[in-house]
Amino acid sequence: MAEVATIARPYAEAVFALADKAGNLADWSEALMRLAGIAQAPELLQLIGNPKVSSAQLADLFSAAGSDLPAEAKGLVQALTENKRLEALPAIALQFELLKAEREGAVDAEIASAYALDGAELASLVVDLERRFQRKVRPHVSVDQSLIGGALVRVGDQVIDGSVRGKLEAMRNGLTGS
Repeated sequence: MAEVATIARPYAEAVFALADKAGNLADWSEALMRLAGIAQAPELLQLIGNPKVSSAQLADLFSAAGSDLPAEAKGLVQALTENKRLEALPAIALQFELLKAEREGAVDAEIASAYALDGAELASLVVDLERRFQRKVRPHVSVDQSLIGGALVRVGDQVIDGSVRGKLEAMRNGLTGS
């Protein structure tokens, strides 16, 4: 079976093109996040892929759970159920968000800090990251006391390790040659 991300990509690109043309990226973003949440509900996970549950029944369940979703979103669910691709909904939502962020010139930054950052510290860090990546940065901050001090930042596949733990590890590796 193909990788879920590979299955999700054409759906995400098609939905993004539709949403971008209509100028409602934010509405589609919200709808896809809701659909992804529904698809990840334990009750539905048991039904997806169950040969005793028809595509029409799955589509009806999604329609009931997301009764206030736009008709286009319900159409996407219908297409996914008919093609037995419903399990790809969370990946479709994720890829849509990546396309949206790229269009908006933004990146998500996962920031793990050894202690809670106050507003000024976070603002300063965000300014530095925006200068480095030449994009708007959307920070997602968490506290990880195992870092001892400093912070660990992940932006896409890049990692900036400014933590005390990381520096101690680098020093140890330099001294031992490993």
